[in-house]
Amino acid sequence: MNKHQLCCIGHITLDKVVTPQNTVYMPGGTAFYCSHAIRHFNDIDYALVTAVGATEMKVVEQLRKVGINVTALPSKHSVYFENIYGANPDDRTQRVLAKADPFTASQLKEIDAQIYHLGSLLADDFSLEVIKELSQKGLIAVDSQGYLREVRDTHVYPVDWTDKREALQYIHFLKVNEHEMEVLTGLSDPHEAARQLYEWGVKEVLVTLGGMGSLIFDGKDFYRIPAYKPRVVVDATGCGDTYTIGYLYQRVSGAGIEEAGRFAAAMSTLKIEKSGPFNGSKEDVIQCMTTAEQMF
Repeated sequence: MNKHQLCCIGHITLDKVVTPQNTVYMPGGTAFYCSHAIRHFNDIDYALVTAVGATEMKVVEQLRKVGINVTALPSKHSVYFENIYGANPDDRTQRVLAKADPFTASQLKEIDAQIYHLGSLLADDFSLEVIKELSQKGLIAVDSQGYLREVRDTHVYPVDWTDKREALQYIHFLKVNEHEMEVLTGLSDPHEAARQLYEWGVKEVLVTLGGMGSLIFDGKDFYRIPAYKPRVVVDATGCGDTYTIGYLYQRVSGAGIEEAGRFAAAMSTLKIEKSGPFNGSKEDVIQCMTTAEQMF
């Protein structure tokens, strides 16, 4: 059985995005943004495991055509998000018009990887059993946002992570933003929140702070990662996913925490400058880092 360096597991979504200017339909989700971002790096064994309805199989085929190793599990429906933005792009109303089937441990028993990135979109995508089972084979990475969203009658409600105290014991990498860290820990200071999450079991805590950059804690040191200023802000969708996959790509390739964090930050900057997923090269990322650091 082939052992991948990095495997992302998550649903590809159908997203309806409504802005004051127009309404567009596009694929999305952590699995989609991570896979498109990392496909530009040809020095890693990466695989995607997703579950979609028949209507989204065309997106799976498109991913395969650009060289991504995709395992598509059957699901009655695909996840269907409706995102309505106001004049302020930070103001978003979200509904879920359809849900995909959760992932199960039995479905994933043949998947072997050094790092499993669980791209949770909703609280019930991955059970505690799945986390436990996969942690016996590799390191677990999680973006907390999906665990803090629950769907009731199509509406999305913020919730706390039900099994967090047990689940976090099995998670090596956890990414949170300012809001998510406060929901999980009750703490508003990033340093205190990172310490708490580490004490609960996480080995590397990644706290993204928007324009203030990010903070990474490994139980010993805090690494302050700068935010590289974009030339223009076009599309922030998927920036968090881009940051996470950039970080994991660097870590599994042997980079240190600070180097991985800076690479991830630069990837996010390049992603926000254009619509759609990250579409640059490793050289573009390094150039972004070099140019920005020369200005500091």
